[in-house]
Amino acid sequence: MAQSSTHAVHASPGQYTPSPRTKTAYAVAMFLGLVLFAAALSTDKARAWHSFLVSFFFFTNLGLGGLFFAAIQHTSKAGWSVNVRRFAESMTSFLPFAAIGALVLLFGATSLYTWLDPKELAENALVRGKSAYLNMTFFVIRLVVFFGAWLLFQRVIVGRSLKQDKDGDESHTVKNVGTSVAFLLIFALSYSLFTVDTTMSLQPEWYSTIWGIYCFSGLFQSSMAVLTIIAVTMMRKGLVRGLVSNDHLHDLGKFLKGFTVFYAYIGFSQFLLIWYANLPEETIFYIARSNGTWMAVTFSLLIFKFAVPFLMLLPKAAKRNPAVLVTVSCLILFMQYIDLHWIVYPNLVNGDFDKYGGNFILSWPEVGTFLMFGGVFLWSVTNFLSKNPLVPVKDPRSEESCHHHVTY
Repeated sequence: MAQSSTHAVHASPGQYTPSPRTKTAYAVAMFLGLVLFAAALSTDKARAWHSFLVSFFFFTNLGLGGLFFAAIQHTSKAGWSVNVRRFAESMTSFLPFAAIGALVLLFGATSLYTWLDPKELAENALVRGKSAYLNMTFFVIRLVVFFGAWLLFQRVIVGRSLKQDKDGDESHTVKNVGTSVAFLLIFALSYSLFTVDTTMSLQPEWYSTIWGIYCFSGLFQSSMAVLTIIAVTMMRKGLVRGLVSNDHLHDLGKFLKGFTVFYAYIGFSQFLLIWYANLPEETIFYIARSNGTWMAVTFSLLIFKFAVPFLMLLPKAAKRNPAVLVTVSCLILFMQYIDLHWIVYPNLVNGDFDKYGGNFILSWPEVGTFLMFGGVFLWSVTNFLSKNPLVPVKDPRSEESCHHHVTY
């Protein structure tokens, strides 16, 4: 297509520059997190790698969630979301660091996965029967393939969006439709297997046929929370005035509420089917999370990851209130971390709870790895936003986004 300049947005976005406070925050977080992770490795290797897995999975989900959001907007040819899509694209800038994190994770694999223990394979026929899939060679190959595919799609989809800012060629938008469809198909399979490899296989005797969907529900819920926080932050700084409005926040709030319900639906469906069937190879997952203080954590997910966010987002006014949206988003992100902690930590030390009394644990080793990954994520997002326009300024649907109004 010929270049077009008729679709320029009415207002120009401001230039985002990270404040000295922000730069200090991510620098301190990365340094302190790395020191604490190293200290954890020297004092409790197994716990250090479990904390690494939780934070790695948490922030990888955010990067993938940003790419997923951008892809569904291209696939549906949505116009309303054009002026907030760049915030989602900024989240994908963490994916190269997530790939590095996956390689680092391999060094701790023997501290996480019992199916890598020759003694366990010799004594456990059920685990041995899954060894054709659960083995280090195939595990590494899958990680390389998954991250290779995700990084390729990120480079193409986001790259075209950024290139369009310069040349205004509408063909970038047209091409991204087909590319996004391909990504969604590949993402559905690759992410499901990724969740099986990294989290479900922590307890290799156990399985759930909707585990990938359960993890995806948390991925999209938490990603929408981060996207909402970024949008509100840029609005408060006055950088997207006339481009992003409360109507955009309203739709982000509806996404947030909708996937809060979806998370609860999938979580309850998984529990109900396992409870009803009452098969030993399935119930072991919930039995481990019903002992000690883990039961309180289990109920906290129902209350603070579903009930409270749902009720807070129910009124129309709440979805148009930046303060409410940021509060709910922060709560969802905190509970997403607790959810992943609840998934990973009952398997600590190969299921031997004697060391910690079978109770929920959360202290400096966990905080350290979260700070380490969080610092990198914050740096990658702010660096991306500071180097690129805050909205896709020459997208052919930018006019629709500027005039977006919610009527329900």
